Amino acid sequence: MYRTLITRSCLPRIYSKLDLHLTTLKPAEVSNKDVQQKPSASLTDEVKFDHINKTGIILLNKPKALNALSLSMVQQIYPKMKEWESDGKTELVIVKSTSPKAFCAGGDIKALLSKTSDGERLRNEFFREEYKLNNLTGNYRLPYVAMINGITMGGGCGLSVHGPFRVATETTTIAMPETAIGLFPDVGGSHFLPRLPNNLGVFLGLTGYRLRGIDVLHAGIATHFVPSDRLEEVERRLVELPKANYNSVKEVLDKSSQSAIQSQPPFSLQEQLPLINRLFSINTKDVETIFEQLKSDGSEFASKQLSTLEKMSPTSLKLTFEQLKRGQKLDLKDCLIMEYRMVQNVMNGHDFFEGVRSVLIDKDNKPQWKPNTLKGVSDKEIEGYFSKLSSTDDLRL
Repeated sequence: MYRTLITRSCLPRIYSKLDLHLTTLKPAEVSNKDVQQKPSASLTDEVKFDHINKTGIILLNKPKALNALSLSMVQQIYPKMKEWESDGKTELVIVKSTSPKAFCAGGDIKALLSKTSDGERLRNEFFREEYKLNNLTGNYRLPYVAMINGITMGGGCGLSVHGPFRVATETTTIAMPETAIGLFPDVGGSHFLPRLPNNLGVFLGLTGYRLRGIDVLHAGIATHFVPSDRLEEVERRLVELPKANYNSVKEVLDKSSQSAIQSQPPFSLQEQLPLINRLFSINTKDVETIFEQLKSDGSEFASKQLSTLEKMSPTSLKLTFEQLKRGQKLDLKDCLIMEYRMVQNVMNGHDFFEGVRSVLIDKDNKPQWKPNTLKGVSDKEIEGYFSKLSSTDDLRL
């Protein structure tokens, strides 16, 4: 695991390396072609599909952008998964990347930055379609295996963590770093984060801390661990199953993972788990109390987390903490409906656009958050982010 924290100096590396396609961004760069791209046999397709024996395979194929999810990608994946789910010819679905560097680095947000009416329309459509896909993966009737090899952040987590099988490798890097750009851990983050043990989800959601390799399994995000050079072998065994169901898929993955885990180190956060569990408890009154606890703790670990949190959007921190509190009591469907309401309100605010400008566009890493203190963010304001949308605008799942 990375032992360095997400500080002012390394925040740009989280995003600039993951979304290099944003560096030449122009707000008007949104075309009908981007929105309505159709599947074809071209090698330049952002998503490719294959079907071997009784296994449907989704290949994320946008390596230059580290497979950042676009609306067109989501619009291709969702109907194909629905088709496989009911065609009677498919028993298993595997999603993976054609790039060894990344499974999926998040959502492709370039079209979301325009404050024009077209930008608003695309934001609404992108999040609606993405959350529908997240809900489908979490409620899929076929075994669903995500090979989370390489960078897996934001939207990449949404495409993987809700399924029953998530296979990490030594190259896997997982994070939900949205508070650094004025957003919150969406794509079902309100469902899976508060369910991680030892309040790790609260810690990860607020700080954006990166888990790497075997730590992804230790944290409970991955279900299995396999060395990257054995992924093809594991996939072959899955595809060759005479009958693919939950138990037979699990048996293949269990055997492959058990032998690999023996040579891996223990959880790099093992010694800090008691601190994390106490300092980031979801039962804490509010984020201000978490700050106070970190200040009074006095440990080096607590000081580093405090330094990290002080650079995040105050609104995002308070919004995220409330989101996780509510999410622990909701199923995935209701979490996604809640997040859709939240994201629509965030997109009408200031901090998201300012965070993206600072970290991804100008790269000055000096976001001017409004408000710029936790005290300046009222409970009433946070409550407003959860307000229901009109019946025509709300997310339907």
